[in-house]
Amino acid sequence: MYKCSEITEKLARGIDASLKRVDCRVVDLLRTACAEETNRRAVWALDQILENDEIAERTDSYPCQDTGVAMLFVTVGTEARFDGDLAAALEGGVRRGYAQARKSIAHPLTRINTQDNTPAVIYYDAVSGDGLKVTFLAKGAGSENMGGVRMLTPSKGRQGIIDAVVNIVGEAGANPCPPILLGVGIGGTMDKACVLSKRALLRPCGEPHPDPLVASLEADILSAVNALGIGAQGLGGNHTALACAAEIFPTHIGMLPVAVTVQCHSVRHTEIDFSR
Repeated sequence: MYKCSEITEKLARGIDASLKRVDCRVVDLLRTACAEETNRRAVWALDQILENDEIAERTDSYPCQDTGVAMLFVTVGTEARFDGDLAAALEGGVRRGYAQARKSIAHPLTRINTQDNTPAVIYYDAVSGDGLKVTFLAKGAGSENMGGVRMLTPSKGRQGIIDAVVNIVGEAGANPCPPILLGVGIGGTMDKACVLSKRALLRPCGEPHPDPLVASLEADILSAVNALGIGAQGLGGNHTALACAAEIFPTHIGMLPVAVTVQCHSVRHTEIDFSR
């Protein structure tokens, strides 16, 4: 039996801590990019980003003022039992986790702020057993605004997928604060592809897909995007994107949906396994 009060408390602590620390794997990718970069202005920009992230971790402060939309990916066992409302416990964790952070959630029409960064965007997956795992992702607006969906015909094939991603990143330019990370969802339906593109960003940054066919596509997308030359903060150079992660799902014979989630370098997420 899970206690909802404990779920709220543990999630709140995890969110608060993760909002103040950029993923260490991303920091390593930034260091590698800085060492490899040949454009002097881009090197300067990457140095500034790394210094910012180091100061944030050392002073327990936010590396970016945009603490984003709280996204929760919840994996829950069909045999799990709770002493209250799981959804309410999760929203409570977000509310408390953002107590000191900027509140960014507003009604889409009136633009009135909810004042506590809820409601969160929550996706549930039911699995066998009695486990409970929650992955939190802070999704900032600057990069999220630059994502896109392309409903391709199957004849566009592999190259069409690459071209679609390159087109979306090219249109975004410097707006999402490059160097960026790319989550690409391929297959399913329009909405499924979008969710896949978010889930792709939950994989360890820079880790290739276990399927060699997908991993090869990820590598080719990354190469094509970096060939755009947008570079760090739009100053040019070889590192427009640090990594590309793709997830696939079977689709209709007449469709080839491709969704791209653009994530800035300020990657803040955490995974909490409540069953441990």
